[in-house]
Amino acid sequence: MAVYKRSYKGYNGALTPAWSRFQILPRYSYARLFQAKFMVMFLMACFFFPVGCAVFIYLSHNLSFLTTLNVPAGQFLKVNNTFFEFYCSFQGALAYLMTAFVGPSLVAPDLANNAMPVYLCRPFSRTEYVIGRMSVLMYLLSLITWIPGLILFAIQSSQAGWDWMTSNLWMAGALFMGLFIWDVVLSLIALAMSAWVKWKIASGALILGVFFAGAGLGAALNSIMRTRQGNLLDLVQVMATIEDKMFRVESTTGISVTNSWIVFGVASAACLWLLARRVRAFEVVK
Repeated sequence: MAVYKRSYKGYNGALTPAWSRFQILPRYSYARLFQAKFMVMFLMACFFFPVGCAVFIYLSHNLSFLTTLNVPAGQFLKVNNTFFEFYCSFQGALAYLMTAFVGPSLVAPDLANNAMPVYLCRPFSRTEYVIGRMSVLMYLLSLITWIPGLILFAIQSSQAGWDWMTSNLWMAGALFMGLFIWDVVLSLIALAMSAWVKWKIASGALILGVFFAGAGLGAALNSIMRTRQGNLLDLVQVMATIEDKMFRVESTTGISVTNSWIVFGVASAACLWLLARRVRAFEVVK
């Protein structure tokens, strides 16, 4: 349009609220992710275990042959803190696998195609970019971890009664907090690895390597130094220690809860520092 005609007019339509602009990134990311059949199949497979747990909870309160024997079903098939902790461990492993599959495609394509300046030249800050990319994983991981877990807790509460729910409400808090923290740590690691390794296959392997390498180094340190503190290098053991404390189960990892929180804090801070180094509107090429 020629400028001299002076027919250009600014946009007068409705603007997207500033607080929700980060949701633009997950909206278009999901359109690309769900084009892969493997992604859809894996997501569906992640719901098999929660459905099985729901059936187990229902049967534990509705087995007729236990009633005829005057045996309370709730005592025969116990749905307690160890049951929900096992659910957290199982779904947490699936969340880890999904992170390795989805994580490499979050930041790496934008850096490989020099698209970061295109994002940040608009009213879109670096913080909003990180939150937007992180929410891609957080939504998916929440969908297969703590959301079904709270549904299971609600099913158990409806079967066991109001008294059971009020006396065990702390388990719902432990389930939510434990899985939510795990989802956050996984998302930060995935973003950091994706930002520093532009090749998707290598980035996914590196995400897996963070956990396998930590577990291997921790086991070697425990064997050489005859200690259990090497488990601090294994994020799975660190998470298990925190969950044991939340679910009031005796821990067998040999590390303290305080040190476990410190490890998660250091890991999260390191991931944020790595992201701050890479998510920029410019790139210095030497």
